[in-house]
Amino acid sequence: MARKSGYMFTNKNHPEKAIMSSVLGIICLFSIALSVYYSFQSAGQAAFQYGTVILLTLIFSLVGETLGVISKFEKDKFYFFSYLGITLNTLSLAAISFILYAGAYGL
Repeated sequence: MARKSGYMFTNKNHPEKAIMSSVLGIICLFSIALSVYYSFQSAGQAAFQYGTVILLTLIFSLVGETLGVISKFEKDKFYFFSYLGITLNTLSLAAISFILYAGAYGL
């Protein structure tokens, strides 16, 4: 009986847009976490800079989401980083939405 080799040779690779989407998602989640942490440290009195960071994070996460979706439609590629980028950027958009909702309705 021939033993099946554990190697699978392929010419697939990870799309650069997907990797960039994942990196943007990590940066966005980290920035949101730091902004929320420093706002809690100052007893809820968020400085203007924290709001600016959240606004830039919103823009970065929208760009990251777009890059993740675009990279998902490329043919003959690995899609792990595409899914990871889409998930991380969706989480950051959800966190920003919750922050805005909590700020508007006083949660």
